[in-house]
Amino acid sequence: MEMKKRISLELRNRSPAEVRELVVDSCRSADGEVEGVTEEFSALEVLSMVNVGLGSLAKLPALPKLRKLEVSDNSISGGLDALAEKCPNLSYLNLSGNHIKELSSLQPLQNLKNLKSLDLYSCGVTAADGYRDAVFRLLPQVVYLDGFDPDDNEVPESNDEDDEAGPPGDEDEDEDEEEGSEVGLSYLMKEGIQVSLAVVSSSEDDDAPAQGEKRKRDADDEGDDDDDE
Repeated sequence: MEMKKRISLELRNRSPAEVRELVVDSCRSADGEVEGVTEEFSALEVLSMVNVGLGSLAKLPALPKLRKLEVSDNSISGGLDALAEKCPNLSYLNLSGNHIKELSSLQPLQNLKNLKSLDLYSCGVTAADGYRDAVFRLLPQVVYLDGFDPDDNEVPESNDEDDEAGPPGDEDEDEDEEEGSEVGLSYLMKEGIQVSLAVVSSSEDDDAPAQGEKRKRDADDEGDDDDDE
């Protein structure tokens, strides 16, 4: 499927300005350039164009809010100059599986001051001696290269569930509520037993006079029978 048609489908009756994430992986670019993505995508934060036949990013439009760009498995060999000008807030860039062979090809990324994570898996440049140290020296703003920092600490996984979990402290409050419910239930059950016992005791006390009167009447009846005899 052509890239322009795929983007049209991905819009799903939305205007480009409403789209924050756009994924057009495995479609085809007719001329090896970015197609269908325009400056109208002004709110775009995540753009994924994996395996679409890109040979250049020269026609990438200005996307001031873009922070994540996935362009792995294409044929990009250089021409990264446009990124700093058009995507100044880019913090993650995946160029894995492209034709980047020289360290000098990465030099334009020095102008991406917010770039924190860069992936270059399966690019020719990774075969160079001292590749990792050289990239960290060239791009001091980069914290993670191919998923690891200079001390070989792996990049932490982002946890989307944190945003859905509510503000800090809610979990403790929920636990306190549960414990309070359990204590309250135990208390009520205990009180319920005591109330039941009290009811039984009260019933027995109420029955005692009646039983006494019955025994007295029975005794009086026996006395009358003796007098008759």
